[in-house]
Amino acid sequence: MYDEFQEEDNQLTGSLILAHPHLKDSNFFRSVVLMTSHGSEGSVGVVVNKDSGVRLGQVGSQFADYDLQDVPLYVGGPVEPERIFLSAWKVVPEANEFKLYFGMEPMIAQSKRESDPELVLRAFKGYSGWSSGQLRSELNENAWVISKMDGYAINRFDGEELWRHVMMNIDLGLGLMSMAPEVVEWN
Repeated sequence: MYDEFQEEDNQLTGSLILAHPHLKDSNFFRSVVLMTSHGSEGSVGVVVNKDSGVRLGQVGSQFADYDLQDVPLYVGGPVEPERIFLSAWKVVPEANEFKLYFGMEPMIAQSKRESDPELVLRAFKGYSGWSSGQLRSELNENAWVISKMDGYAINRFDGEELWRHVMMNIDLGLGLMSMAPEVVEWN
């Protein structure tokens, strides 16, 4: 799966990587990671399908000062879980574009929201990070499956439903594997 990206590693930036159905790591089990950067120094992304069930207003009053108290907080990954990263994105289907703003200050997030009500705002608790060569190694071991950005799916689905939907669009065999129960004995 990684072969098409080996020539230009930076092509992973802006793509999605999905935990392979056999990946059991508790940090990434059935995760969809939006890659925000990928290069020779390492890789960074955020898990976009693990809603914590908390809104920013429940985390701290400073977010209410910027009218961000309703923004959902996702578990972005195991690195720096005490840090909160604000992001926004917009899908422009007619131009086949996905515009991403990542790591914004609350004032900037408020301004972007006011100027473009179609932006989707999300906050992430922590992020997913890989050291130089680590993600490449994991991709070569088939721990991850690469997908082009699917803005429609990211806005429409959440949780394991997002993971299954994108997985099914990548490969029917993987999609069928994604339908297996978490514990085989439940089948």
